[in-house]
Amino acid sequence: MLSRRDFYRFGSIALGNVIALAVAIPGVRYLLDPLSKRAQDRESRSLARLSQLVPGKPQAFPIIESRQDAWVKYPREPVGSVWLIREPREGPKVVAFTAECPHLGCAVGLSADGRSFSCPCHTSSFAFDGSPQNKVPPRGMDPLEVELSDEPDPQVRVKFVRYQTQSKERKPLV
Repeated sequence: MLSRRDFYRFGSIALGNVIALAVAIPGVRYLLDPLSKRAQDRESRSLARLSQLVPGKPQAFPIIESRQDAWVKYPREPVGSVWLIREPREGPKVVAFTAECPHLGCAVGLSADGRSFSCPCHTSSFAFDGSPQNKVPPRGMDPLEVELSDEPDPQVRVKFVRYQTQSKERKPLV
């Protein structure tokens, strides 16, 4: 038969294990959280319809998402921007570039004449195909993967990725 002392000892052990498990589950979830966010970040985002894009004219679209940091949930806010260009001759082909300069990460906009991209921070300049037009940036603008849906007026979906700046190689940020 179980004595009172043994009952309390086994009860204490069982209660301690339940408390340890209750603490461990959120801790493991916290450690595995970045893995689930990486998979979510790789998803395509619908930015526009093909009919919204004027052939040969670049248009900027913001990347808006909500963030969560530990227990704090932030409202949806812009986390980046993408340039979309519909090719004028090749049918419904669309190319996308990040609007972040590969030199130092400043926002890339259209030049004053509207015939190229330019970075106001250090005069980086890029052609509409993303290639650098001067020696300031270490590489061309970073292209992004584009998908078109199978609809009469297809949705333009982009896989948004941020890349490391000040590097000749394209290295995605994790």
